[in-house]
Amino acid sequence: MNATEEALAAAEQPAAEDDAAPQHGYTGNKDAYLRRLKRIEGQVRGIARMVDEDKYCIDILTQVAAVTKALHAVSLGLVEEHIGHCVVGAASEPDPDARAEAIDAKVKEAADAIGRLLR
Repeated sequence: MNATEEALAAAEQPAAEDDAAPQHGYTGNKDAYLRRLKRIEGQVRGIARMVDEDKYCIDILTQVAAVTKALHAVSLGLVEEHIGHCVVGAASEPDPDARAEAIDAKVKEAADAIGRLLR
């Protein structure tokens, strides 16, 4: 394992005395994210019902746009949480070489995720 992999693994692992799962940037807002996702899930089921009931296509498209916007809001929140927690966490690596590599890796993860959102 190279220094970057070790730094990333350490940043994602809880402290040795803590047996809990690793904390992610969104952990503090997990319940809010889950509520939003359940609401979106209900909207998607509603869209399926609209199709099943042969509703007007523009009304269905309006609901699809609403779900898409809601998913984008969740995505942007998660990207913000990643930058605020994971990238900042990588910056706290004590070894300067490992710190630079860990920051680069976390920033690349964020950039790749943003790229996937924009496709």
